[in-house]
Amino acid sequence: MSRKKSFSPKKKIALLVGAAALVGGTAVAMTGTSQASVECDGLNTALGNNQRFIDGQRAAPDALSEARIANRQDVIEEIKRKQAASGCEVGASDTGAAPPAEAAPPAGDEGAGAGEDAGAGAGEDAGAGADQGGQVGEVVCAGSTVTLSGEAGAPAASSNEFPVGTTLKVTNLDNNKSTTVQVTAPSGSCALLNDAAFEQVREAGKFLIRNARIERVG
Repeated sequence: MSRKKSFSPKKKIALLVGAAALVGGTAVAMTGTSQASVECDGLNTALGNNQRFIDGQRAAPDALSEARIANRQDVIEEIKRKQAASGCEVGASDTGAAPPAEAAPPAGDEGAGAGEDAGAGAGEDAGAGADQGGQVGEVVCAGSTVTLSGEAGAPAASSNEFPVGTTLKVTNLDNNKSTTVQVTAPSGSCALLNDAAFEQVREAGKFLIRNARIERVG
């Protein structure tokens, strides 16, 4: 007659502790991977947006294309540094379809140089911070995600839909934070926030706002 194998109380406790540690470690690893993926997704989107903008400028150049391209190449290098610091694949970008090439810069961009394209030149109210007075405007670009352009400077936005000087309110519906900024340059997306503006509305560790509302105000 076979005897059923039994464990002493100490061995049972040791086995339970080991199993719990294994499950906990797996959960931590999965959580860390998920968080890193969200962070990398936003950086990949930002890099892809800038690269598509460069492609559009090369396909239909104008007098300012060379300066814009040089600026965006600097921005791409900054995004790559962020990718490296975040443990993402350096140089990875999204594979979204490229927007139509711009035959001419948006209205109001004729006097813009590389400095304005980098986020300078916004009005004093462009980066006053989160949710300026609860302004309500026309919802535009429904369903668009929002990420950062990688540009420095005072809070501002760039856009392929609206001319320089347009005021946009961007709300992160996941944390209800908003910022109202002016468009200071063209880009490859409906609304790209520069680093300062994106910091005002993003969730910690995330470089992509999947649930956003973009409004044209003023």
